[in-house]
Amino acid sequence: MNSKMRDQRSKAFSAALRLSGLTLAFLLTAHCLLLTVSAQNDGSEQNQTGKAGTFAIMNAKIVTVSGSTIDNGTVLIQNGKIAAVGPVVQLPGGTEKIDAKGLTVYPGMIDAATNMGLAEISLGVPGSVDVAETGTMNANAKAIKGINPHSTHINITRVNGLTTVMSFPTGGMIAGQAAVINLNGSTQDEMAVIREYGLVVNYPRLSTFSGFGGRQPIDLSEAVKRRDAQLDELKKMFTDAANYARAREASARDRTLPFTPDDQALDAMLPYIRGERPVLFLAERERDIRSAAKFAAEMKLKGVIIGGQDAWKAADVLKANNISVIYTNIYQLPVRDDDAYDYLYEGPAKMQAAGIKYCISTGNDGPEVRDLPYHAGLAAAFGLSKDDALRSVTLYAAQVLGIDDKLGSIDVGKVANIVVTDGDLLQPTTNIKYEFINGRLLPLTSRHTDLFDSFKDRK
Repeated sequence: MNSKMRDQRSKAFSAALRLSGLTLAFLLTAHCLLLTVSAQNDGSEQNQTGKAGTFAIMNAKIVTVSGSTIDNGTVLIQNGKIAAVGPVVQLPGGTEKIDAKGLTVYPGMIDAATNMGLAEISLGVPGSVDVAETGTMNANAKAIKGINPHSTHINITRVNGLTTVMSFPTGGMIAGQAAVINLNGSTQDEMAVIREYGLVVNYPRLSTFSGFGGRQPIDLSEAVKRRDAQLDELKKMFTDAANYARAREASARDRTLPFTPDDQALDAMLPYIRGERPVLFLAERERDIRSAAKFAAEMKLKGVIIGGQDAWKAADVLKANNISVIYTNIYQLPVRDDDAYDYLYEGPAKMQAAGIKYCISTGNDGPEVRDLPYHAGLAAAFGLSKDDALRSVTLYAAQVLGIDDKLGSIDVGKVANIVVTDGDLLQPTTNIKYEFINGRLLPLTSRHTDLFDSFKDRK
């Protein structure tokens, strides 16, 4: 805070002291709110986008994820990409050398299902939440347009070793289009890896739950009727988009045919009905996952399941239709009374054994995305191998998102999204010592580090 600002606030506060009663109380409250808002939005740790250059991480253990681990080697970063990896690397002139003796190099982690940047304070500050549009058909809503590059969640996430996330909207039956972003950049364009990645569908589910308050459960036949009505509505949305595409193509070929006016929502559906981009179905229970797989097959869609608590039970239809799973249930509680306490912890191990293509995600809106390594660590404690647990938040996530040619492992030619640690990446006691996104060396600062530095020496 500069001296001019301090003087102005001191004068305002002194004037308030001369008042009394309700007016004084009001101004004191306003002053506190001003200080709080200023502290939360001073931007001191936001958009510190680091520095570019040519870097060599030397004398480090290198966990490539895609291949064998190099016990003592060098990673060369140049022009934002991984230029060389190996025990011995020739360094160009002007290389900034980082001695990483005793440290380990990993690819940056990827959370494939979040609302990062779309929600700042989910409860209590509606103006900071932009995850949902009204209505049931919002295919033209794009998450990339609503992402706040200045979100506090971005820094507290990336300093824990995450470099990339998929952020998606949630409202309506068709919620809109998700975006894949890197956790660095002053604008949405700078952050974007894939601006319009996938179409989010809140898949209709069969539920007899009638809400809280002791109300009677919905009759099963009524629940089936409601689910089927929603499915018919969803199918009509995709059918309308297909008919719209055919009409537009026909009128473009033959000008004598009736003109089909533009429809933004239907236009947004076209890459998805053609199978060019994935449709992301939010579904948890086996019956709903099987139904979503059948829907994707009938509509010839490129499907991905988000959620997937029972996905391993539907392995046959998922594999038959090449449908991947973004598993978001590690931190969730079992939903059925007869489920074992570790039912959801074991989900990734069971998917791995069943041959399902999957990755692990937090499914969080922002503040807890930083816990992604611990989700994978829990899966490793309940049946998943340590190597597969690491891949589940790096290479497997990149494969599910279709960006494994760019990210997810330490290979020459890939984008230099890299973290350097003093221990196992999935252990809570591990510290991130260096981090690169798009080859930029980032400062490891966040709201958390600032608060820690402010209070650590107080007695």
